Amino acid sequence: MPFPNYSIVIPAFNESARIPATLESVVNCVRQRGWSAEVVVVDDGSHDRTPELVLDFAAHAPEVRLLRNPANRGKGCSVRSGVLQALGEVVMFTDADLSAPIEEAEGLFAAIAEGADIAIGSRWLERTRQSIRQPLYRQFFGRCFNAVTRFVMGLPFADTQCGFKAFTRAAAQTVFQLQTIDRWGFDPEILFIALKRGYHIAEVPVSWAHDERTRISYLKDGTRMLEDIAIVRWNALIGRYNKDVEHIHRPRDKK
Repeated sequence: MPFPNYSIVIPAFNESARIPATLESVVNCVRQRGWSAEVVVVDDGSHDRTPELVLDFAAHAPEVRLLRNPANRGKGCSVRSGVLQALGEVVMFTDADLSAPIEEAEGLFAAIAEGADIAIGSRWLERTRQSIRQPLYRQFFGRCFNAVTRFVMGLPFADTQCGFKAFTRAAAQTVFQLQTIDRWGFDPEILFIALKRGYHIAEVPVSWAHDERTRISYLKDGTRMLEDIAIVRWNALIGRYNKDVEHIHRPRDKK
């Protein structure tokens, strides 16, 4: 069988309460739109029944497959693992809470079809599309972090942290092999790498509904993200992002 056109990567840690409904939504969308797609769930060392529930779902949904980290390594590690093992010509990742409905992926895929190497969802280009907004304190800290990130790293995007991004296979292979940050700060790193490597990035407005069950803490994780920004600048200074990378062959690519 041919490789899928699209790979949809979903990092998951202790998502037993959400993952069945998430997979139902994603697979229904894939089938209704006739996408040639796989759905790759990366379990990040969950302590609950997340992997068992994914396997149960995959038993009647051949689009779904499960990858497992040996321990909790962080969202950045899970996304990297899923992206580098994906089979599609276009690879995207989305959060397990589907704060951006999976139907919004059509906008990312369209941007890539029109010539972008990378398409990133943005909650801030069209704020009226936020059906459930974050609490004011989260909006404040989020925008402050984004402003600092844009200034220090030179990222010209309204929203660096939206967990809804798509890549051509070639761009994904390069960017994620060079990624070093395993936790929440990986988003600005991959954008920084992409710009440094000359990829064209399109920012696409997406609908968004805040989920109160989000695990990110702007105090603890925000401090860690600032540390991650410093790591990115250091990596750039020592040339870590200039390294050559190899194309990772899909199974049937091999001679």
